[in-house]
Amino acid sequence: MPTRRYLRRLGIDEPLPPTLDSLVRIHRRHLARVPYENLGIMLGRPPSVDPHACLERVGDLGRAGYCFHQNGALETVLVNLGFDVSRRHGHVWMNEEARYADSLNHLALVVSGLPTDAHPGGDWWVDVGLGDAFLDPIPLVDGEHRQGGFTYVLEDVGPDGWTFHHDPAGSFTGMVATTAPTDPVTVLAAHAELSTPPEGPFTRVLVAQRRDETGIDTLRCCLLLRIEPDRRTETELTTYDEWRGALTDVLRVPVDDVDVAELHDLWVRMRSAHEAWAAAGRP
Repeated sequence: MPTRRYLRRLGIDEPLPPTLDSLVRIHRRHLARVPYENLGIMLGRPPSVDPHACLERVGDLGRAGYCFHQNGALETVLVNLGFDVSRRHGHVWMNEEARYADSLNHLALVVSGLPTDAHPGGDWWVDVGLGDAFLDPIPLVDGEHRQGGFTYVLEDVGPDGWTFHHDPAGSFTGMVATTAPTDPVTVLAAHAELSTPPEGPFTRVLVAQRRDETGIDTLRCCLLLRIEPDRRTETELTTYDEWRGALTDVLRVPVDDVDVAELHDLWVRMRSAHEAWAAAGRP
């Protein structure tokens, strides 16, 4: 039933066989309908990273969270549908120095056993938890992978992992995948570090991202961004109604379960953070 509710949330009512076509369809629908976000963390209620709880949350609320939640839910669905799925330890990085750290801050998925003429190896990187990255699963092969005007690069692909270089328009630089532990205890410990203030990186500002077929919408604190291959637009949100509308109508983050006063308080905090950032020269 949780898998069925999840698929209905994605607008899919019929049974899906474990094929590449089904995988691509689920991947695209998930990105469009279950935005990447840290709303629960910013409200002081970090959501569980238990995969089954994540799946229930998507079906019930239409929210998941960040990568541990997003890919945890997707992994459970794909296994239930009969796909061959395995996890990879991920480390997202912003600069070369951080590239070689080994902390777990991302959970990646590999779906195997789906060969094509162009990709006889049949291993695909599946990831709905990167926020503003690729639209379709990427074949695990070294080289450039172009999707809709964006260019992604994989290198050092092998049984133990790979290195990913994001499109220059992306919000991060790259990700290194390895076979380091991704068991529930390890993920839970990493989640605690990522979502506990004041050091947790997901506790600083509200971020929501949604990938569609032509580009990416991002709400970061009080800035609304639209990024497409040939253009970038930025809108500063100066009122609560503008900010809430961006969150719910553009990013499509459901907030029906959030108290109005609580959401307004989050807006006040984000507006204050934005003004401090602007006064500091937008570092």
